[in-house]
Amino acid sequence: MLGSWSQVQTQSQLMSSSNSHDRHQEEETPGPPTAFHMRQLLVTCADLISQSDYSAAKRLFSILSSNSSPYGDSTERLVHQFIRALSLRLNGHGISTSIAPAAHVFNINNMVTSRPGWTNDKMLISYESDQETLRSCYLSLNKITPFIRFCHLTANQAILEAIQVGQQAIHIIDFDIMHGVQWPPLMQALAERSNNSLHPPPMLRITGTGHDLNVLHRTGDRLLKFAQSLGLRFHFHPLLLLNNDPTSLAHYLPSAITLLPDEALAVNCVSYLHRFLKDDSRELLLFLHNIKALNPKVVTVAEREANHNHPLFLQRFLEALDHYTALFDSLEATLPPNSRERLAVEQIWFGREIMDIVAAEGEGRRERHQKFETWEMMLKSVGFIKVPLSPFALSQAKLLLRLHYPSDGYQLQILNNSFFLGWQNHSLFSVSSWN
Repeated sequence: MLGSWSQVQTQSQLMSSSNSHDRHQEEETPGPPTAFHMRQLLVTCADLISQSDYSAAKRLFSILSSNSSPYGDSTERLVHQFIRALSLRLNGHGISTSIAPAAHVFNINNMVTSRPGWTNDKMLISYESDQETLRSCYLSLNKITPFIRFCHLTANQAILEAIQVGQQAIHIIDFDIMHGVQWPPLMQALAERSNNSLHPPPMLRITGTGHDLNVLHRTGDRLLKFAQSLGLRFHFHPLLLLNNDPTSLAHYLPSAITLLPDEALAVNCVSYLHRFLKDDSRELLLFLHNIKALNPKVVTVAEREANHNHPLFLQRFLEALDHYTALFDSLEATLPPNSRERLAVEQIWFGREIMDIVAAEGEGRRERHQKFETWEMMLKSVGFIKVPLSPFALSQAKLLLRLHYPSDGYQLQILNNSFFLGWQNHSLFSVSSWN
């Protein structure tokens, strides 16, 4: 029966490093578990759950809970999030419906959380639709990490390079535009490019998809005001996803998009394609075929560099543990210990993702990230050709890291004419360009 850390330590850890047989030394209480052993315990717990040995898994919860905290170091915070997700899975034995796409009930002002494994099912599954909290977390994530800005910056540069100077009309379809933070820098670049040439600024149209019409309208209003401040002609078209289901676009996309004569079309898929993956790839292939039929000048794709779509729970858990370990380590190294923004991002944004990957099953799983090779194979299979990202795009990405995120841990790689951003030799995001 597992009741304390000393009972799960290996024999070598229990041995004294000296040869002394002093009785006091033999009876010393072992120290707290290392980061490595905490992760090993998490894996053991997940393995027990995968084998339906729920009693043994619950006995591990006390050890994991007593050595985890949302306020500790990166390992303690990581374990805290994963034990919450494992607890939800354990209590539900694999949730067959989706984890709600909103924040866990969470008071961001006083940061009150509950110990996982010792609450009832209602508390663990209690979610509230708090769009403002999610918006705040997304903007914090965009501020304190380079990942979103890297994806946006690289995609924007690919769009600029694919559309010729002098093009009079540009149409961008942004799948899941959210708050539109990607587009002001592109607008600024278009205005500056026109100032440096004899051509007037182009008319810019953006079709943005989303699941909340009010959010889409507010996003459009903000972008319109910014475009007007630059003297750009701008139109925004909201496209509401039916039943908050991105796969519905695979069927009605051709009739939902209106293209005007002489418009140069760009399609932006940042953290979007993985949402089409279920038990097969039919919906994704249909979506990509419909995109290709629109004849875009460029399609930009950014995704997590992780395999969170494995059908086997334990394999999916191991992939998630590796991925989020690197993410939490990057936050630990680049932000102060008392950062409220980091705590909110970890607890709400990443916590929600971990909940989905670990606790949900079947059609309910939403965070089905796949590695770059999957997207490359899919895009090539429908006839897309990869466009190498330019040396200037590379210099911009390097400048972003140097000026705003000056840490040696962030690493930028070019593989297969695509960019990969990661932490300490662990790739976390990829960006590629296609036509």
